[in-house]
Amino acid sequence: MRIPLFDSLLRPVLDPVLGPAKQRIGIWLLNRTMRNGIDLRKLRFLPDAFTLPLRRDGLDPVPELVKAQADEPVKKLADLFGKGVWMVSGYDEAREVLAGGAEVWSNDLGQFVSQEGRSDEEQIGGLGMTDPPLHTALRRYLTPEFTMRRLARLQPGIEAIVEQRLDAMAEAGRDGRPVDMVEEFAFAVPFDVICDLLGLPVDDRARFLELGVARFDLTEGGAGAFGAAAHTREFLINAVREQRANPGDGLIGALLQEHGDELDDVTLGGIADGVFLGGYETSASMLALGAYLIATTPKAGEMLRSENAEQVNQVVEELLRHLCVVQLAFLRFAKQDVVVGGVQIKEGDAVGVSLLAANRDPRLAPGLDEFDPSREPTRHLAFGWGMHRCVGAELARMELRTALRMLAERFPDLTMAADISELDFRKLSAVYGVEALPVLTGGDRVASGRA
Repeated sequence: MRIPLFDSLLRPVLDPVLGPAKQRIGIWLLNRTMRNGIDLRKLRFLPDAFTLPLRRDGLDPVPELVKAQADEPVKKLADLFGKGVWMVSGYDEAREVLAGGAEVWSNDLGQFVSQEGRSDEEQIGGLGMTDPPLHTALRRYLTPEFTMRRLARLQPGIEAIVEQRLDAMAEAGRDGRPVDMVEEFAFAVPFDVICDLLGLPVDDRARFLELGVARFDLTEGGAGAFGAAAHTREFLINAVREQRANPGDGLIGALLQEHGDELDDVTLGGIADGVFLGGYETSASMLALGAYLIATTPKAGEMLRSENAEQVNQVVEELLRHLCVVQLAFLRFAKQDVVVGGVQIKEGDAVGVSLLAANRDPRLAPGLDEFDPSREPTRHLAFGWGMHRCVGAELARMELRTALRMLAERFPDLTMAADISELDFRKLSAVYGVEALPVLTGGDRVASGRA
């Protein structure tokens, strides 16, 4: 039970005192729980000190993160398991870490997750959590599939999917009813696109909406995220097994036909899992939060409706920079003592790069706290950098340009049906997003004959 008097009078006095104590207790409990070896699956909570790069105030970084960037762009958050845990928030320092080679940094998260007694579906994998030579080998299979020439064949299908979802929005918004952009558009579009790309059915969209959110949710430490990962990996490994005898028309089928002798079901299922998850969850968050900014920034809608492709690209790049829904890059672990931004990081220390903070670093350009669709594109880090840069970056750009342009054209009078203070943003999620986004379509350009 909450006591109003305590909240109003004592909490402001005690929180500054209790906060550091709670952090110390939390870290002590984690160290004690894992004294026989680090297993991130056992994490049931994150100490407050580690949540800084995952917290936001609406669409913006919390003031503590802004202050940390100004004062300590390379900041030690805590010591855990005898190792330092660092946050890098400065742009130049972030680039330095992300561009670092495999001789300096390891992305191998599997070394901190016990695999004993785990099924194939529960193993750790994915490009972002592996090191060369395995990372190099896995990426070699995917890179040819994500060239601009190969991706161009997807454009008609993306447009058809977007048109279907806009029709569904128009129907749901008849008679001035609010429409949930997340359910009707933002999640459905990238999910259908990635299923089409991989050659998968779209039957269980609602289930994967839940699993996708859960895989990035760190409110319960690593326990819930790893559990959700096992379910999606199981689905995709089974899909590979089914297609091995009869390859489909998508990416899974193509890789089986070209490299089936080299890739076992678990490895190819892991590759498909990385494409699947990275291809819909991040784009879904971008489409939802991007729709919010379009509905509240008339200039953005005007530019998207223009016939100038450069203006459309300008809006999308600014949305990617400003929203940066992937808040934190994959953790790096120092393989040797290294200096970043003049700060000594010891061998074995863990480093998290705040992509959101780096993208708004005033040293990169002035006024980056504001969303300005007219801004010349910056060298943002929304897709990461270096050898772990997102392999599907160009697909994401194509999808965002198509979906947001068609949304702005179809519903030029799109407005929010709720204040930003009423929206339920995700808490402590590696991929930031909103649970629902109610909008008013303001009329259908096609239905009203204004096309």
